[in-house]
Amino acid sequence: MSRPGRATTVAALASLPVLPLGWFVGLQAHPPWVAAAYLGYLLVVIAVPGTMFWRRLTGGTGWFAVDAVLGTAFGLACEVLIYPLGRWLDIPLIALVMPALALGLFLAVPGRAGTAGKPTPWWSVAGVMVVAGIVAAWFVRVGSRLIPLDGPAALRPNSDSPFQLSLAAELTHHFPPQVPYVAGEPLTYHWMAYNHSASAHWITGIELDVLTQRVVPFAFLLLTALGAAAVGMVLTGRAVAAPIAAGLTVLAGDLGPWGWTVTHTQYHDSPLSMGQMISPTQAFSTVLMLPLIAVTAQLLRRPPGQSRKQLTGLFLVAAILIGVLSISKATALPVYAAGLAAAWIYLTVAARRLNLRALVLGGLVAATYAFNFFVVLRGATHGMQYKPAGTYRTMLDGMLRGVDPSVQPGRPVLLIVIAAVAIGWLMPAAGALLIRRRLPRDPMVVMLLAGLVGAVAAASLLYHYSQAQVFFARTAFIYGVLLAAWGLASLERRQYVVVGPALAIGAAAIYMGRAQTNTLIRDCRTTGCLEKIFTEPLVAALILTAAGIVVFGLSIRTRSARTWAVITVSALLGLTVSPTVVGLRQFAFPPQTAYDSIAPGGIEAARFIRRQSAPDDLIATNIHCHAPTGPRCHTGSFWIPGYAERRVLVQGWSYTAKASDVRTSTEASYGPFWDKEKLKVNDQAFTAPTREILDRLRSQYGVRWLLADDRVNPVPEELEKLAGLRFQSGTVRVYQLYPPRVSKGSAPIS
Repeated sequence: MSRPGRATTVAALASLPVLPLGWFVGLQAHPPWVAAAYLGYLLVVIAVPGTMFWRRLTGGTGWFAVDAVLGTAFGLACEVLIYPLGRWLDIPLIALVMPALALGLFLAVPGRAGTAGKPTPWWSVAGVMVVAGIVAAWFVRVGSRLIPLDGPAALRPNSDSPFQLSLAAELTHHFPPQVPYVAGEPLTYHWMAYNHSASAHWITGIELDVLTQRVVPFAFLLLTALGAAAVGMVLTGRAVAAPIAAGLTVLAGDLGPWGWTVTHTQYHDSPLSMGQMISPTQAFSTVLMLPLIAVTAQLLRRPPGQSRKQLTGLFLVAAILIGVLSISKATALPVYAAGLAAAWIYLTVAARRLNLRALVLGGLVAATYAFNFFVVLRGATHGMQYKPAGTYRTMLDGMLRGVDPSVQPGRPVLLIVIAAVAIGWLMPAAGALLIRRRLPRDPMVVMLLAGLVGAVAAASLLYHYSQAQVFFARTAFIYGVLLAAWGLASLERRQYVVVGPALAIGAAAIYMGRAQTNTLIRDCRTTGCLEKIFTEPLVAALILTAAGIVVFGLSIRTRSARTWAVITVSALLGLTVSPTVVGLRQFAFPPQTAYDSIAPGGIEAARFIRRQSAPDDLIATNIHCHAPTGPRCHTGSFWIPGYAERRVLVQGWSYTAKASDVRTSTEASYGPFWDKEKLKVNDQAFTAPTREILDRLRSQYGVRWLLADDRVNPVPEELEKLAGLRFQSGTVRVYQLYPPRVSKGSAPIS
């Protein structure tokens, strides 16, 4: 290697410490051993074995840095695939065999000549490290504050965070999984992401709430940015794509023409958003989608020199990723399938013969999705239905809260919302106008475009009362990022001079357009006022963007059609930067409930049960509602199994297949429990306890512990005489049930 090459390598290596430094800075609120333990686990158990698997099976991409990032994501897929087997066999540390498996594969399968590849330029590595630093800074400033873990604020979460924690606890101790807060109900939900938290919990000893709400989300954010950079290089063959793709991943968002939508989770779909933080399933599926796109490119592009053995390895990697994705997020595979179908049609028409590789991938998608739907989800639709434009009507209803009911929005307002949101979702596709393909008949542009368009169509035509259909668009966010990055990476070096100013034009235009709204929505008294408020910011932003493009374009001496295209596309992409930038400031203090949805002393009580009980011990509680008192019971209370890591007979029952198979959020969240007899016996233990009731709870339902919250109802004195009071803190008491009395001549019931 020449001296200049040595110098650039040293420069690249000098920027790498940003990653571990950012990791420890991002988790500075926790003891240093937490960050060190997970980082060691990630490197030794997942990253190194995953990279070895990836390089041996796929043959590598030509860049070791790219293989390391994609291999780490593939290692996660392998880990969550083998963990259920280990949990079922009562070997929860089974992920520790991955290094040995990787070494065996490394020795058994010879590497392909030339896989060492070429080094990544120092400026490309440094650019990606800058983005990693931005992610760390965002996490310190915003992400780590979204879900409080301790103090009074920890008692006031929404229903999502305890729900995620309870599922992680369920996978930590049981397989096949059940609904942990309604014992006996099968878990018809995508649960793969929780296998990682469970495995990491067993091996590192980090508390589950710290893992699921801090460490793992932060790791997934970094892996998403790094993965986008890696796939950008795979698609374009150029190192410049890496910092562009990573930068767009963390800075791009939606169009966001109105101030009140910028930090709303329904509109802001980038990884740096609350929607991504509170949904580990979405974050995990994005991490896995990136290596799947990369391996799909290696298969469909047919690079020269692919042997039958390497082709088998590529299909094996694709099969593992597709299989894991099918049980990771229900919206992930349909988006990929739409893109794959379009790529298959394109390749078949271009070659005038069936493309077997795409057909095999399609068969894998169909088989795994069918398995997920009929075996994992058991045919449950969870309330998803066909309802065109229902997404946008619900979004508009959310924006009009506080408006006088007599002021009804006209059809133009709905059309404006549809246009703004849909255009914002599709805006990154403008990057495709700049793409210059390296290979003839490259199907990847078609695949990414079709996936993005198909996702927006699904989000527009399907409807779920909780807006779950929006996750189609969130899944496709990374498709749009890759299209935009591919287009910008296709430019000549001299054309990058105009990209920065053009991006700034779009960002400035959306800020100035949004500033046109001086009147609050709730102050409107007429439909005309609403139409003005919704129209002016969007029109102003588009006019300012168009004017900026023209002025900037005319100010350049050498103009060509390509230059005008670069300026226009860059300005349009700049329009989507705004939500993330504003979110850095406004998400730092997220709203919480006005009441303690977790009982004071409840976390300590739940952890006492965890210390004193076996994993199969069952808890009964008088807590069923998110709010302890009130005229209506929102049944989204899930925190006991999360902190106790034990199943509960009946706590809340929202987010179950039976509760979700309805058409409105009111029915799903406030509907009655379907097993009235079980609920009656459960509640009588806390309102009118008798020896017969408690014996029935223990013998028929298997309950061993009672957790009572005095806020729900005063605990009768009789309960202390019939069960042992073991712990008391705040408003919570914990009782242990005595074994049932045994009559003469009968056998005890355990």
